[in-house]
Amino acid sequence: MRGRQRILTLVFALLALQLGSLISPAYACGCGAMVPDRNQRIGVDQETSAVRFNGRTEQIVMRFTVRGDAERAAWIMPVPSRADVELGDPRLFHDLEWLTRPEEKHRYYFWPRNGDWPFADGDGAGAAAPAPGADGGGVGVVGQERLGPFDVARLTATDPAALSGWLKKNGFEFSEGLKDALRPYVDLKWEYVAVKLAPEEQGQKLQGELDPLKIRFASHELVYPMRLSKLAKTPQSLRLFVLADHRMEPQSDLGGGKPEVAFAGRIDTPEGPVAALTDGQPVYLTEIDQRFPQPEKINSDHVLRVADADTPYREVYYTDRLLTVGDGIPVWMLTVGGVLAAAAGVTVAIRVRQRRAAVRSTA
Repeated sequence: MRGRQRILTLVFALLALQLGSLISPAYACGCGAMVPDRNQRIGVDQETSAVRFNGRTEQIVMRFTVRGDAERAAWIMPVPSRADVELGDPRLFHDLEWLTRPEEKHRYYFWPRNGDWPFADGDGAGAAAPAPGADGGGVGVVGQERLGPFDVARLTATDPAALSGWLKKNGFEFSEGLKDALRPYVDLKWEYVAVKLAPEEQGQKLQGELDPLKIRFASHELVYPMRLSKLAKTPQSLRLFVLADHRMEPQSDLGGGKPEVAFAGRIDTPEGPVAALTDGQPVYLTEIDQRFPQPEKINSDHVLRVADADTPYREVYYTDRLLTVGDGIPVWMLTVGGVLAAAAGVTVAIRVRQRRAAVRSTA
């Protein structure tokens, strides 16, 4: 009886823990603050951004894949100057992923392995491995529009408390941590893009892949806002496609893991959505991946600079294949067969000589 009680207690404890994680709101994502309604949750499974910088203007195209039970949420993005906001082209990320795809190369081996004849049924060839206006004191609303499922407001704010008031007025709860995280941007006199995410059909949940947003603003340096991500309660990941005149690299790791370059190379003739983002001009594309196991250690924004050299880089996946010739005949079989045939020939020759020698000795 006591054993059953202990098991039931453990089960209820685990259920309580899971329920607690479901109702706790996610206040941050990879590049901004995501605030759901009270008692609802929203999480960002993946955030991918493409950044275009020409030395004067920066464009950030962001795509979120979200989960949870929230019917609406608010998202805040700090920007260093007045921003224009429009819907992005969802095909952009497909094209960027194709351009930066790993190269597949074959490595050939001589001796058969598991799965190759005669160790298993097959055709003798190894199978390739798969490649892995004002709105309250301290806040100014400088623009507001509806873009697909988004209500977008462009704001100025001289006081985090005023921004908190704007959020509350629009039905969202402002966390104390978010107010503190916004303080550096207020001191720098940055502005904000505040987005209300709401499905077009009433009662529908915010789930899956959302339409990308494109944010454009003037900047003398390539900056990617990251400070608000320190509010995240779970490890964060960042994937940036940077399109500039040269290979770009972050100036620091911001308290996260080391930024890894997954691709670097010049795109001489961009096409489709990539061409639209770069005005059809040749561009250097750098893909940067970074993880933040402890988001609370994030201490600044990413500022990217020109690398020392435009060294190209592309990941390579190798597939191992059995070395064959002709119609898939394993080379090892031909080699072994040839060696056996030669050995047999030598043996026959030796025996013939021995017989001839024997005949001569008896003559």
